Amino acid sequence: MVKFELKVNGQEYQLEIPADVSLLEVLREYLGFTGTKEGCGQGECGACTVLVDGQAVNACLYPALKAAGAEVLTIEGLAGPGGKLHPLQEAFISAGAVQCGYCTPGMIMSAKALLDRNPTPTREEIKLGLAGNLCRCTGYNKIITAVEKAAAAINKEK
Repeated sequence: MVKFELKVNGQEYQLEIPADVSLLEVLREYLGFTGTKEGCGQGECGACTVLVDGQAVNACLYPALKAAGAEVLTIEGLAGPGGKLHPLQEAFISAGAVQCGYCTPGMIMSAKALLDRNPTPTREEIKLGLAGNLCRCTGYNKIITAVEKAAAAINKEK
């Protein structure tokens, strides 16, 4: 067992975990952040995408100890004060970019990383930014539209 500290959604945690535990397991099993999903467990589907120091990572492959001292953002931490939905969350709802919802948290977190890097992406850049995320239900047109709507809303707020 190894002691380590990390910050998730703005809150600091001190944990004692086995050295080989993934960030996904820490988030879901140790801390109760179940919005981050395990789809494939092999880094192929993107359902487990979270941000570590602003970078999108597959939490199923990311060693938890590598996140020591880092800022981790999950879908639960994306909403603003008073539970106000983030523009990405609002856009996914309004564009109908959700069906079963399993991939949605990972898609939104990948989109967040993209918009943080590039606030005005083209459709092609959005496709590339979401390339690590798979959706078997909704298809990608509504998801791409949602990211475009979110980008417009975020840029309008600035």
